[in-house]
Amino acid sequence: MSDRPRSRKPQRTGRSENPNRQNSESSSPEKRGFGSRKSLSDKPKDSDKPFKGKGKPYGKGTTGDKRQRPGAPQRPGGAYRPKKRPPLKDIDAPLRLNKFISNSGVCVRREADMLITAGAVTVNGEVVIALGTKVHPTDEVIVEGQRIKPEKKHYLLLNKPKNFLGTAGDKQGRRTVMDLVQNATREVLFPIDKMERMDTGLLLFTNDPEMTERLRASGTKVRQLYHVTLRQKMRSEHLVTMAEGVETDAGYIKASTASFIDENKSPKEIGVEMHSNRPKALAKMLTHLGYEVERLDRTILGPLTKKDLPRGHWRLLSREELNLLRMTL
Repeated sequence: MSDRPRSRKPQRTGRSENPNRQNSESSSPEKRGFGSRKSLSDKPKDSDKPFKGKGKPYGKGTTGDKRQRPGAPQRPGGAYRPKKRPPLKDIDAPLRLNKFISNSGVCVRREADMLITAGAVTVNGEVVIALGTKVHPTDEVIVEGQRIKPEKKHYLLLNKPKNFLGTAGDKQGRRTVMDLVQNATREVLFPIDKMERMDTGLLLFTNDPEMTERLRASGTKVRQLYHVTLRQKMRSEHLVTMAEGVETDAGYIKASTASFIDENKSPKEIGVEMHSNRPKALAKMLTHLGYEVERLDRTILGPLTKKDLPRGHWRLLSREELNLLRMTL
């Protein structure tokens, strides 16, 4: 035999004798998965973290990372009511020079900035190269030797008669509301919303894209008053139902008020006030309740009325009416 010492198997150090291990009594027992990675369920929750920000900590009624706002009106699910949007700017308010040029149809704003920095734009006889310069609609703006003017904004109110489609055009060649206002202005005006062929009443036209976008936005609530004639007699309990709100296939629809015009004389005629920009909301609510609409006449649209406006005629909005309309949007 060889005198060489036999190699021994390395002995494992006990748990209590290993200096690199923590004492099981001092540390909290944690189950480990494969290797040394902790389970995802062991990740501390946001509610367990100390709150270091200002105001109140996260709590019940908040959504996502939003903090609780004291005294804020809330909806079911913790969502907050959207803030009221500021009124639209006055049409005579000064505009940025690049927007003034783009509104004139010369080019887009980015190309307008290049023309300004190149010294190709003059305002009231002076060369302007500073971006962000504001000009008034009455200022004389010349781009590359040619005077430009932005498209003038028009706001027109029509008392729509029946048998006219309430759209901008028709492929079948039928009469539309555009035939009634085609000679009103040099600029082409378009209706804000749609109306059915047999519907009558107020319809607003404009070439102002900002107002059109605001009126068509989902959060816009425009006051509208309708005179509705039904084919069946209206039941009194359904007037209460309309004011409470109805869940239809098109969503939740609610009327502000609903009442008879004269219950003893004609129980088929009702007056309904809506605060919505959905043109077919009222008709869909009545259809859901089992009624057929024979005639629907819009008598009030926001601050606008059809006083001194015969059926089939139009008129341009006055400055006072336009300001009131802008303040309500």
